[in-house]
Amino acid sequence: MKNVNVKRMAGVALLMAMVVVMQFLSGIIPPVGGFSFSLVLIPIVLGAALFGPKTGALLGGTFGVVVFINCVTGADPGGQMVLQANPILCFLVVMGKGILAGMLSGLMYKVMKQKDGKGYVSMVCAAVVCPVVNTGVFIVCMLTFFRPVLEAWAQDGGVAAFILSGLVLVNFVPELIINVVFSPASQRIIQSVSKKM
Repeated sequence: MKNVNVKRMAGVALLMAMVVVMQFLSGIIPPVGGFSFSLVLIPIVLGAALFGPKTGALLGGTFGVVVFINCVTGADPGGQMVLQANPILCFLVVMGKGILAGMLSGLMYKVMKQKDGKGYVSMVCAAVVCPVVNTGVFIVCMLTFFRPVLEAWAQDGGVAAFILSGLVLVNFVPELIINVVFSPASQRIIQSVSKKM
């Protein structure tokens, strides 16, 4: 039992480190062909599936902390605009979207796993939920609390067009595709780790 807890703690710590590194790298790597490729949701989904919704929430919270640090330091210029508009709400939004994405991804995996013996469908569902919640909560919060910032980002193009082109097509769609593509590999990792625990 003690050995299992040590392995679990080591696994969670490794996934947290991956979240931190991947999120910092996503701020450094320039968009390719107008698309921003963020891999940070992969370890969140993997941890949520492997260790449960609480771990998913912890990993999502770790993601939120790094996003907030990027807002404070100016590594994320758009995030810094949100921070300047309202620092407390900025913190709550970035933490809330990360925590909810990880937790709900873990809950989806847990619910679907009861019906899906091998776990592949469960993993795909969890991999879909994470970016949907992350981007969905962000868009709702931006529309509700930070509409002037959205208008500044959109410039003269209109908020709805910016949300569709900038937030959905450039950010959400690549994250969704990356998560769904890597979910079968993640499921193999889960099966391998589960046998050793």
